[in-house]
Amino acid sequence: MAEDKQNEAKIASMDENKENVSDPGVGLEILQIIKDSQQQHGLRHGDYQRYRGYCSRRLRRLRKTLGFKMGNRHKYTGKKITEEMLSDSRYLLLVLMEAERSWSYAMQLKQEANTEPRKRFHLMSRLRKAAKHGQKLEKLCESPSIDAKTKLEAQAYTAYLTGMVEFELQEWKPAMEAFNKCKTIYEKLASAFTEELAVLYHQRVEEISPNIRYCAYNIGDQNAINDLMQMRLIGGGGNMMAEKLEALITQTRAKQAATMSEVEWRGRTLPVKIDKARIFLLGLADNEAAIAQASNEDTKEHLYETLLSECRDTIQAVREELKAEKQRERGPDADTGKVSNLQFLHSYLSYIKLCTVVKRNESMAHTLQAKLKDPHNDENKRGPKPQDLIRLYEIILQSLAELSTLQGLEEDHTFQKEMALKTLVYKAYRCFFIAQSYVLVKKWSEALVLYERVLKYAKEVQSKAKSIGDKELPDVQELIAEVNAEKYSLQAAAILDTEEVNESPAERPVKDNTPLCDRLETFRLDPALVGKQPNLVHFPPGFQPIPCKPLFFDLALNHVAFPPLDDKVEQKGKGGLTGYIKGIFGFGS
Repeated sequence: MAEDKQNEAKIASMDENKENVSDPGVGLEILQIIKDSQQQHGLRHGDYQRYRGYCSRRLRRLRKTLGFKMGNRHKYTGKKITEEMLSDSRYLLLVLMEAERSWSYAMQLKQEANTEPRKRFHLMSRLRKAAKHGQKLEKLCESPSIDAKTKLEAQAYTAYLTGMVEFELQEWKPAMEAFNKCKTIYEKLASAFTEELAVLYHQRVEEISPNIRYCAYNIGDQNAINDLMQMRLIGGGGNMMAEKLEALITQTRAKQAATMSEVEWRGRTLPVKIDKARIFLLGLADNEAAIAQASNEDTKEHLYETLLSECRDTIQAVREELKAEKQRERGPDADTGKVSNLQFLHSYLSYIKLCTVVKRNESMAHTLQAKLKDPHNDENKRGPKPQDLIRLYEIILQSLAELSTLQGLEEDHTFQKEMALKTLVYKAYRCFFIAQSYVLVKKWSEALVLYERVLKYAKEVQSKAKSIGDKELPDVQELIAEVNAEKYSLQAAAILDTEEVNESPAERPVKDNTPLCDRLETFRLDPALVGKQPNLVHFPPGFQPIPCKPLFFDLALNHVAFPPLDDKVEQKGKGGLTGYIKGIFGFGS
């Protein structure tokens, strides 16, 4: 209490000094520096190793700039920062970066400890070292040369690191006290400054709140579990709390599931013996309530994905149990034709999954439809098109078809009528957006026929809905009104398009690709001629025939008689021994 009064006194003195421009105290924006560095150097993507490297490099630069080196490459010489050095705020930044480096290394080890549990020892060592640097920073800030705001921020930062150490040690009460101290200081700081400066402090308070609630639950506050479940569903609490919240909620539901033994659906009571199915069915109402209370579409989409993931895992567990049951019951009387309780439970879980898919796609379709009608869409970005909505409604119709074939519901005529009626509703919506896609390409007659089909489906739904009375059935009255309005717009657009076609050639803009050189005798309005790429001539030009180079053939050679050349040809003498002797003695020459 005394410490809180001192903090309030410091904040009051800050309020009095806010109007004084010349504040002699040395200051350091601790939280601002931390947040900016973390967002710019890896923590936006959860990369603690990158942030740790940045802290090391910044420490090296600071020591070099300040001439505060710890020895040389051969020998370490420790130095301490004293109060006499605090005329320069960079010495405080030096201690802050040392604490951040140790903290980021601890968070990196926390990620790796999921697969290597022994790294938790190193994790705790780094966290304690970060808290030690934080205490050193707080002690330095007690100097009279430091301004009040920096002193309070140093206390909050130290309390946060101390709370993290106690949280990892599962010392819930000291951790809660440290986090509460941190939260109180930041809330007081936020109230002492303008809204722009207070945003950062409020964000920090929101980050700490899940840890405080988790500690309160472990101390014995059972009311905190509801807040934790809500935060887990909306993805709050950050990466550090995600696994702890998941384990806590699973443990709580497991305790409640011990008392759950059966569930009733479609007039049939089903015993639930599988623990995973019990836990899922217990949390189903909470998940659906969270989806209904979602503040924006991104949160709602995340909740739907979470629910579907849990449902798939549960169906897989039931399917494995079904296989084991079939193997146990093999025999002549195994196939009796009756749907077993386990098979009916499988159908119930499949029904939940498919209905969730329908609701999710319907929610996405409503969002896209609102964007489609928004006249302020950015032309540079690709906006939604009717084809996107057609795809969503096709998925919905496919899910409804699977619902109609669930085992054990073939003879349930009320259920089959409900599915048939919902199929008509979503066929009407799909048909409407198919007509919209035809309107975009100016196929007026096809679009008009499809609009008539939409009205046919909608009137059929209205006539059958009175006998069934399904509260979850979408209202088609708004769709009928929209179709009637679109029909009038379509008829007007078709008339204008017809008048445009019937205009004279001189008034009608050129729609073909005929170049100007081929239509010099016809006057037409062609805006492209004064644009950047006027269509004047054929380019590249086409091929034309040209005379080829003549070829010469020597045809007289076959008719020329050449003179005899016998006297010019050397006569060879007779061979044999006589010729050889004559050749030796020269008689033959």
